[in-house]
Amino acid sequence: METTVYAVTGMTCGHCVASVTQELGEVAGVREVAVALDPQGTSTVTVTSEGPLDDAAARAAVEEAGYAVAP
Repeated sequence: METTVYAVTGMTCGHCVASVTQELGEVAGVREVAVALDPQGTSTVTVTSEGPLDDAAARAAVEEAGYAVAP
């Protein structure tokens, strides 16, 4: 198992967390998504996957949910 952490901006509520969790959960190999919500700033999203995570697919999933991965 591998863990990848992303800083995500724009998330402000539980619905945001659910959207990001759902989209990331559809990326191949993802086993678990945990979000530490910071409604006033940048949230931390931790993704546990079976192997190396496809970074482009993960970033696209966050964008599909309507949020942005911080640089």
